[in-house]
Amino acid sequence: MNNIRTATTITTLGLVAMMMAGCASATAAPGGAPSTAEKSAAPSVTELRLGYFANVTHAPALVGLEEGLFADELPGVDITTQVFNAGPAAIEALTAGAIDATYIGPNPSINTFIQSGGESARIIAGATTGGAALVVRDGIDEPEDLEGTTLATPQLGNTQDVALRTWLADEGFETSTTGGGDVTITPTENAQTLQLFQDGQIDGAWLPEPWVSRLIIDAGAHVLVDEADLWEDGEFPTTVLLVRAEFLEEHPDVVEDLLRGHVAAVEWLEDNPDDAAGVINAAIEKETGKPLSDEVIERSLQNVTFSFDPHADTFETLVENGLAAGTQKEGSIDGLFDLTLLNGILEADDLDTVSAAGLGED
Repeated sequence: MNNIRTATTITTLGLVAMMMAGCASATAAPGGAPSTAEKSAAPSVTELRLGYFANVTHAPALVGLEEGLFADELPGVDITTQVFNAGPAAIEALTAGAIDATYIGPNPSINTFIQSGGESARIIAGATTGGAALVVRDGIDEPEDLEGTTLATPQLGNTQDVALRTWLADEGFETSTTGGGDVTITPTENAQTLQLFQDGQIDGAWLPEPWVSRLIIDAGAHVLVDEADLWEDGEFPTTVLLVRAEFLEEHPDVVEDLLRGHVAAVEWLEDNPDDAAGVINAAIEKETGKPLSDEVIERSLQNVTFSFDPHADTFETLVENGLAAGTQKEGSIDGLFDLTLLNGILEADDLDTVSAAGLGED
């Protein structure tokens, strides 16, 4: 699996505050990991509630949990998880205080920030770029062939839903968030989308991996639009790490340790390309009850990049797309990003930092 690409190579960071204070006995562990002495302070909270999706685009979350990397970086913290189908459902849980952080797409992150007047949440890292496409049935070979068809997305207002509505508008099609239009868009859970496509009840779908590959390999679909072709250098954010603003303010120590687990997960994906598919598939099987075929997961991993860069420079365009799609309110996203903890880790490890593109702290 040498086709797995990681945009930013990261190694874990050893805390040095005690050493700087003259506590020579607190020696860093090998590889830059915090020593036992450095980790001895009790965390400010004993539970972290984490959301994610059972998708290949959420591989850092899957690997972090499956390999115990989050647990290693969060001693004394009970990590409880909740799995979602798409971003808007995860945002509902975050807003209700049912979870503290979640792996999620950029558009729901934008929506909650704007709707709350900037009070709800902060993006603290990127996770995945790429891995989304419009796949369709035989007989649809050009955009004009979509007239009168029915297409699915994971959920109204999620990142792929906005991408589809934006692309269709650019192609001259009218759509509606309530159904109807030149092309009907039906927000549907991913597993149901596969079944509906196999049964001939929908004509295609704009989806993240592994569902793109599942429709292609398991159901005979083909790619009409690879979303990477719509962005400069093919780079667009698919998954970011979002934290409830109140949790970040009250428990920065735990959020920093979560980021260390995230760092370790992305590093693991880079260092273990031959094992990645198996670990990701094991995690997916735990959540869905069925593993992906080798062909599906290998194709999926060819289309994603794991990166700490959230590509903040794309977010103004994503705002415009959400407004045009009718799935988002007007508002500012200034302050959406807080990359200070992540960049502190990167700087201390002599690695390139990532930018908030003027939309927050970095």
